[in-house]
Amino acid sequence: MKRLFIFSVILIVSNLSAQNRSIPVDTLVTTNHTTKIKGQTVAYQAQTGTQPVWNEAGKPIATLFYTYYHRTDVKNGSERPLIFSFNGGPGSASVWMHIAYTGPKILNIDDEGYPIQPYGFKSNPNSILDVADIVFINPVNTGYSRMLEVDGEMPDKKQFFGINEDIAYLAEWLTTFVSRKQRWESPKYLIGESYGGTRVMGLSAALQENQWMYLNGIIMVSPADYKVIRVGGPVSSALNLPYYAAAAWFHKKLVPELQQKDLTDMLPEVEDFAIQSLIPALAKGGFISAEEKNTIAQKMAKYSGLSVQSVLQNNLDIPTQFFWKDLLRDQGKTIGRLDSRYLGIDRKDAGVGPDYNAELTSWLHSFTPAINHYIQKELNFKTDTKYNMFGPVRPWNNDNDNTREDLRRAMAENPYLKVLFQSGYYDGATTYFNAKYTMWQVDPSGKMKDRFFFKGYRSGHMMYLRNEDLISANDDIRTFIESTTSKGKPAKY
Repeated sequence: MKRLFIFSVILIVSNLSAQNRSIPVDTLVTTNHTTKIKGQTVAYQAQTGTQPVWNEAGKPIATLFYTYYHRTDVKNGSERPLIFSFNGGPGSASVWMHIAYTGPKILNIDDEGYPIQPYGFKSNPNSILDVADIVFINPVNTGYSRMLEVDGEMPDKKQFFGINEDIAYLAEWLTTFVSRKQRWESPKYLIGESYGGTRVMGLSAALQENQWMYLNGIIMVSPADYKVIRVGGPVSSALNLPYYAAAAWFHKKLVPELQQKDLTDMLPEVEDFAIQSLIPALAKGGFISAEEKNTIAQKMAKYSGLSVQSVLQNNLDIPTQFFWKDLLRDQGKTIGRLDSRYLGIDRKDAGVGPDYNAELTSWLHSFTPAINHYIQKELNFKTDTKYNMFGPVRPWNNDNDNTREDLRRAMAENPYLKVLFQSGYYDGATTYFNAKYTMWQVDPSGKMKDRFFFKGYRSGHMMYLRNEDLISANDDIRTFIESTTSKGKPAKY
């Protein structure tokens, strides 16, 4: 009877402890794999785990979930480029580029990026793992990354959720990671998608100036430049027009004169109009002459696929929401925000914006099952903690956004540092022309413009979901890495 009682107590305690769901603070699971990339067999190791973020007193206040891929069939691993990969949001996990772009596995999707069943993943024959090792990092509250109790209380979330706060703790975390993995000798790169563009621009200076870690290159994938987006005004509005033209071209809504041209042959004309004519017209506001307003409206209708009436009713300043709703209104369809190739169906055709983001619902359809299955089965990382595709990070402190200047300063301080921009023409959230504008504005002196490179793709925000662009975009990163290796050349002007 006594033994039965003791057993029952043990069982109850065990069950109670099993109900406490938490992520390990500092842990690592290692698995070994082989794959084929560009026809070559590549052996690699995946290290999946968590690494703490410490406060000034040396106590863990958060832990970040990461996956680190490094090739094992090379003689001198220290010479291998090391790439730190971030997605955006803010509040987005690293899942997107992890299992759809640069990593060794990609989604089970069709060639245009649409979900197919059975859900899952397959080998990525275009992964850059053949030429570089990659770390996919999840900031606090994304993926499995979480804040931790300190002395029975949760830390102040303000120290994580803001432009500069995010940069500060991630820079510290990266330094610890590099020391733990003994990668100080390696050429280092940052890649950031969407808000990750803001993040890596800021990290470039924070790493160099506060951690004394110098970079060879930064890759900006569909970058979000909030100095333009949040401010609004004539420049922000005008920069949307080339994207409108691209989306309208894809959906065959342009006049024959433009529709019969190839996409990249048509866009320069629209870009020139946006800079030379539309910005000055919008700057005049309500004081623009009726004649000029009508002339500009006629051109905007021609380039956007919208009616002259729609352009005039919006006073030449067409909101993106309205464009996504109006372009195919006559067909009873809406178009996607992050990738305007995707179509949606609304409750009613009237209105000024779509009911939902057609592209994002499609992506979550295929990404969520795949990443959960992949981490637990392929990488053998077991946890009951929920994988946050998007995590709670609001309110987010947007004050003192100096990241564009941070990048300029980092490049000036480091003659090795170059920047690659990658954008999809059909991205309506962080448009390709906005990315070009950011590139133009980083260095007003023009003294470093030969260290910037831009590549455009015939897809959207996640250009890599389209198989043709997956191939070319990864190859563009390979070329960029090759062009940024020092090859014994000293870092000097």
